[in-house]
Amino acid sequence: MGMMDFIKDAGEKLTEMGREAELADRIEKRISGLGVKVKSLEVAVDGEKVVLKGFPASEEDHEKALLIAGNVRGIAKVSDQMSLKMEHGKPGKAGISKTRFHTVQSGDTLSGISKKLYGDANKYMRIFEANKPMLADPDKIYPGQVLRIPE
Repeated sequence: MGMMDFIKDAGEKLTEMGREAELADRIEKRISGLGVKVKSLEVAVDGEKVVLKGFPASEEDHEKALLIAGNVRGIAKVSDQMSLKMEHGKPGKAGISKTRFHTVQSGDTLSGISKKLYGDANKYMRIFEANKPMLADPDKIYPGQVLRIPE
């Protein structure tokens, strides 16, 4: 995927700005703590940018790791240096997905996003399920949050 942009002032505050090593550690623990599988995960923070390296178990794990790292207050960019394992054990670049991403705007709801993107407000659970475990409740989204939107 390369570089993914996020809203710097949105997201959960994990630590004070300027404490990059601590923030990298907390992001890494959050990724693994939410059950997202990335083998040999490395997280580095450089100012407003997070660099992710490792081997996600699936494209879904890859996308969720990016979102977990980027939906943190103070982070504006995530540099994706992860690779998926391809057939015969050969590494391949991650990012060949049909998943879209959507940045939540003020006033958005999952049903409203679903209506806009799928033409059916009742498909909001597809978005909710695609963003589990980062979302625990379909009514708890916030402006600036980036969500996975499955095809």
